[in-house]
Amino acid sequence: MAWDDFPDWFRRKRRSPFFSGGFFEDIDQMMEDMLREMGESIPKELIRDEKLPDGSTVKRMGPFVYGYSMTMGPDGKPVIREFGNIKQTRTSAFGMPKRGLEVKAEREPLVDTFDENGTVKIVAEVPGVEKKDINLELTENSLIISVDTQKRKYFKEVELPTQIEPDSTKALYVNGVLEVTLEKRSKKASSHKIDVK
Repeated sequence: MAWDDFPDWFRRKRRSPFFSGGFFEDIDQMMEDMLREMGESIPKELIRDEKLPDGSTVKRMGPFVYGYSMTMGPDGKPVIREFGNIKQTRTSAFGMPKRGLEVKAEREPLVDTFDENGTVKIVAEVPGVEKKDINLELTENSLIISVDTQKRKYFKEVELPTQIEPDSTKALYVNGVLEVTLEKRSKKASSHKIDVK
């Protein structure tokens, strides 16, 4: 691991062999520096001032959400899906991989796709919004779920396992759970006569 891979607050404290000042003051300063650097990478939409009942204000950050779900795929192998608004990033510093975190204002909801006999069912958790705030866009290969309100932002593009009939789409939203049912396109080949000239 290269020296440049360490955060600035760590490198500053390690330059001198002895801590300057008291040990706890140095720890406090390191924590403040670390929190300041983290705060610089947080989207402005996730930082707000909240007024307390006594009239004072405090700075609130978030929500920060990260999770994953694991299911078995049709081939018997595990399928792991991440959700939330925190993603791992990998950058390169002098040829060495460097890990970091990226925080986005929009959250990726937890989504499950069920490929059933004649339908594809997509279930997404999008709590805290109204039905009118949910935008669904169907493309040839995917379903795009998005919400953009002052309090909540969601975005997820779900890859469809098969072609579907766009006119047969049904969507239901109850208690923070969105369920979209799509009918599969019939695989019957339609015959077309070709004239020979």
